[in-house]
Amino acid sequence: MKEKTIDHVLRATWMAVSKMYNEEAGKAGSTMATGFALLSIDPEKGTPSTSLGPKMGMEATSLSRILKTMEEKGLIIRKKNPTDGRSVLLHLTEFGKEMRDFSKGVVLRFDEAVKENVSEEDLRTFIKVANTIVELIGNKKIYNKEIK
Repeated sequence: MKEKTIDHVLRATWMAVSKMYNEEAGKAGSTMATGFALLSIDPEKGTPSTSLGPKMGMEATSLSRILKTMEEKGLIIRKKNPTDGRSVLLHLTEFGKEMRDFSKGVVLRFDEAVKENVSEEDLRTFIKVANTIVELIGNKKIYNKEIK
């Protein structure tokens, strides 16, 4: 049997996690992307719409569609930023806060299940490896030569 590449393991793992989250979100009539957005919005102060994309690692066009759907479902409202009239703050509605709590519970249950089945040492190693991968990519230490 061929050894699986690190890339394959990462993609297969994320696809399984993503599918699991979407199935759970679907039970509440939502999606993983909506849940992630709900968790990224400050439930008390709101969050500037311009900072949400970078915070979530999403392109503006994808995020715009998600936010439009969230607004249509009554999860968020947009308000002028009182300190900067040019920007908009996204605020959770009461329903948005309920759905945020649901999303948070789904994520925490996943964490709990992994911690129940993976030793603390293995989990620390996993996190260390994942952080190293992010650092290698962020510092352009993998593909640092320009293609001509």
